[in-house]
Amino acid sequence: MKKLIIGTRNPKKREELVKLLEGLPLDIRSIEDYPGLPEVEEDGKTFRENAVKKAATIARLAGELVMGEDSGLEVDALNGVPGVRSARYAGEKATYEENNRKRLKAMEGTPLERRTARFCCTLALANPEGLLFVVEGQCEGFVSQEPKGEHGFGYDPVFYLPDYGKTFAELGPTVKNQISHRAQALKKFRERLKQFI
Repeated sequence: MKKLIIGTRNPKKREELVKLLEGLPLDIRSIEDYPGLPEVEEDGKTFRENAVKKAATIARLAGELVMGEDSGLEVDALNGVPGVRSARYAGEKATYEENNRKRLKAMEGTPLERRTARFCCTLALANPEGLLFVVEGQCEGFVSQEPKGEHGFGYDPVFYLPDYGKTFAELGPTVKNQISHRAQALKKFRERLKQFI
């Protein structure tokens, strides 16, 4: 059975990705299973650049098939910020709560119709010889005026989906894993991956 390393050190992202990859004939490994691998600096200007860099670097060093992932929130009223800096929006070691507080503070007084935003996810597959393919997924919504819900992670408590009348954090993993940016990207990823396994 072919190995696939999920090239993220974020345990919550990894958990979602493993769930979305269920049913494929793969031996799914974590980057944590390879303690000698370095941290790959996310210094790209786009989600694509970061995902490709992670996949290609780890694949070359580990000698295995690797999925690189980068994702984040783009807010229209803030010209796409935080974007690729989503995890570090309130600082390099910021918690999810600190990032959400900063996000809500930056948007104080902004009416709901101007709070449009999207979650973006880019997935890249690489083997030791190089990049094989890249796919992307998006989920459109709004930044809510206050955090709500207990599920998920990151910006889930402030990402409001009007069709559901709830935030990602209120919806829970079953619904989120059907409609999220990561779910959209994974659908494409699974189809493309079949030719390599």
